Amino acid sequence: MSRYTQAKFLTSAPDIRHLKDDTGVEVAFAGRSNAGKSSALNRLTRQKNLARTSKTPGRTQMINVFELDLDRRLVDLPGYGYAKVPLAMKNKWQKALSEYLASRQSLRGLVVLMDIRHPFKDLDQQLIQWAVDSDLPVLALLTKADKLKSGKRKAQLLMAREASMAFCGDVTVNVFSSLSGLGLGEVEAKLNEWFEYQLDENVEAE
Repeated sequence: MSRYTQAKFLTSAPDIRHLKDDTGVEVAFAGRSNAGKSSALNRLTRQKNLARTSKTPGRTQMINVFELDLDRRLVDLPGYGYAKVPLAMKNKWQKALSEYLASRQSLRGLVVLMDIRHPFKDLDQQLIQWAVDSDLPVLALLTKADKLKSGKRKAQLLMAREASMAFCGDVTVNVFSSLSGLGLGEVEAKLNEWFEYQLDENVEAE
């Protein structure tokens, strides 16, 4: 059984000052408001309604934290880059996003979700470059991979992996589909690496 099935909602916060203690290990999910973050979290945890999904992009307006155990958490960050959100609200969300990324000491890895048909837009690139400059590993997920046929999907993946080399950092690129589960194993493997490296490095493998 996947460890991620035990995820449970812990808290929602408008900014880092309202989050719980900055201890243990967190892995954060970030992406444009229509990249499918909530759907990916639900697929990872095998829970249909853990993270709220909506047909209207921009639903995630808070920093939402999900607890795996006392020391490990998944964090759903506010979506960015959706044009139909009022500017003042967009600025507020992006301030919360940048504060969390810059200040949260327990953050050990960043999952950046991008629509496979439109990867590496400007804000995506800025976010990934920030992470690389901060020595934070990144898993770039090309979401909605089921929207493309196999050949086109592979071509997009190869192109994205080549593009990711320009960041000159620890950036892994994989395809993912919340609908079919494509790429789920790779996501779990990377998250296991990030979580266990910090807390279970002296524990023998089962």
